[in-house]
Amino acid sequence: MKPTLINLEPELGDLIEIFRDNYEHWAVYVGAGFVVHFFSDHKQYVSGVSSGTSVHTANGTVRKEKIWDVVGKDDWKINNSMDSQYEPRPANAIVKDAKAMVGKELRYNLVSFNCEHFVKELRYGVAESLQVVVGGAGVIALAVRGSVASRNGLSSF
Repeated sequence: MKPTLINLEPELGDLIEIFRDNYEHWAVYVGAGFVVHFFSDHKQYVSGVSSGTSVHTANGTVRKEKIWDVVGKDDWKINNSMDSQYEPRPANAIVKDAKAMVGKELRYNLVSFNCEHFVKELRYGVAESLQVVVGGAGVIALAVRGSVASRNGLSSF
């Protein structure tokens, strides 16, 4: 969805999936037009995976920003698709924990702990990611359960 006046306002704790050129970025809605998201320079990771080279880790930062500043001109949607698989945590707990993480620097890894792992850990207590990377070798689907959530201090949710 492009930003328009007819977009529904997300509810507290909703996961927002943003469709970038080569990947999906994820955020969690915390109210008043703001989202919290885990950000790192994804370009190096996307090119590394699509070219078959190793995926390196780096530091990422948790940020609280206006939803439209994060979405920009990209398409987006509310994506709570795992609600049927996992019981969502209470919205107030998701928002409280998300806001408590703002400003923290965490270890980012495209495969084992990325922005999708981060928001799903907040909403469900389970760090999972399904990222599809399109590259020269075709489509690589990565379905990975986060193995470093506890190392990043997220397992206490």
